[in-house]
Amino acid sequence: MGSWSKTLGFLKGGQETKRPRLLEIRSARWFILFTVSFAVCTDIFMYGLIVPVTPTALLERAGISSNNVQTWTSVLLALYSAALLGFSPVIGYLADRAGSRRWPLLLGLVLLAGATALLCIGTNIALWIVGRLLQGAAAAVVWTVGIALLVDTVGKDGLGQAIGTVSMSLSIGTVAGPLLGGVLYQHGGYYSVFGLAFGLIGIDIFLRLVLIEQKLAARWLTSESSPPVPMPNDFEKESLQDPSVSPSAAHTTPSDNDEVKSTRSKNPFSQTKTLLSSPRLVCALWGYFIVSLVLTSFDSVLPLFVEETFGWQQTAQGLIFLPLMIPNVTDPITGYIIDRYPASARYLASGAFLCSTPVAVLLRLVAENSMHDKIILCTLLALLGLCLSIAMPPLVTEVFFAVKEKEDESPESFGRGGATALAFGISNMGFAAGSLIGPFFAGFIRQSAGWGAMGWAMGTITGVSAVPLLLFIGGWIGKKRVSPSEDDSERSSQH
Repeated sequence: MGSWSKTLGFLKGGQETKRPRLLEIRSARWFILFTVSFAVCTDIFMYGLIVPVTPTALLERAGISSNNVQTWTSVLLALYSAALLGFSPVIGYLADRAGSRRWPLLLGLVLLAGATALLCIGTNIALWIVGRLLQGAAAAVVWTVGIALLVDTVGKDGLGQAIGTVSMSLSIGTVAGPLLGGVLYQHGGYYSVFGLAFGLIGIDIFLRLVLIEQKLAARWLTSESSPPVPMPNDFEKESLQDPSVSPSAAHTTPSDNDEVKSTRSKNPFSQTKTLLSSPRLVCALWGYFIVSLVLTSFDSVLPLFVEETFGWQQTAQGLIFLPLMIPNVTDPITGYIIDRYPASARYLASGAFLCSTPVAVLLRLVAENSMHDKIILCTLLALLGLCLSIAMPPLVTEVFFAVKEKEDESPESFGRGGATALAFGISNMGFAAGSLIGPFFAGFIRQSAGWGAMGWAMGTITGVSAVPLLLFIGGWIGKKRVSPSEDDSERSSQH
């Protein structure tokens, strides 16, 4: 019982007196990056794994008539996005208030395991609905808390490259999920698909249990390298970082005014309002939305288009997404460029959106069942995937820098936990909104005006979106930039 209490206390960020085994490895930067990347890959892998299973399972196991299978397949996809949209800000706010990032991540695994179990035994449509909703909630946890943990670990210096690695793992999961799901279902049957799913969840549980956050590991690592000193409380920590707070103020009892500020800082609506007053965050949010809208647009139109134009069946319909996803392997390179040259984020994001405009418009050239048109389609999809993969790391890092800017301007607005996870939760709402609208957006335009008009619509919306990204990513483009040395001297003169 005592051992369990210690474990539970440690998960919640509490104090533990005994030094954990293999502490250096379990709290190492590379291990945390690997764990978060694996969690992201597992989450999106689970989403795609059952895509080829769903139509047949709804027909044979859930008792859905053949006339309604397509409708319910689309509804289940929308439910996933709706859950991601609704849960992301809530989970982000709660994660900022929690003492540790690790136990919310474990909660996400519980949701994912429950979703997988419901889908595995799903003999009626209600179980499938609840399962898809739980999958969306689990995705909200991974993308909100996982990225916030990554930010806590790597800081601003290596954030771009870390985000690039996570994006690459996302593309691996996106491609591998439907492919392995289809192969296992065809050769091993229904339960073989879920056998692989539970195996991956088991590995994910192990990694998340083993992981130790660096801020918790510092308790032992610091004490081993230096004499023990009293741990400051949260107000004292802030006073050490802020020269404007006098040493005597750090030991005073909080006044009534401080309690009012603390209460206000815990209001999620006021925090969200403060964050959304940042043009930088709003632009990043819009960028998330556009990237998601374009990617998910192909989910609804590309399989049907290649079937009608080239006569391709299910396997080829799945493989055609490879050119769109493979360019994500370049994401770590983009992240490295951002880390080395921070000002490049503005031009990478806006330039990628602008370059995607002619690529999307040229999709209209694919119209006949010829080898020439097949090569053109794969090339254009690869170029479009490259543009979107270049745009994503600058957008993710911009969320971090935008919230840091707001925290520096008004630290009392967010309280002790800050607002990093909440900011990523809000940005996930943009991505989820895009995944909700994208399939309907592209499907409606293609059905009413044709494949070429759909390409024009995509190109127009990405081209127009490049303008606000150019103006606001990294701050207003017309604002005078202050070098770090000048900024430090200005602060010292003020204090």
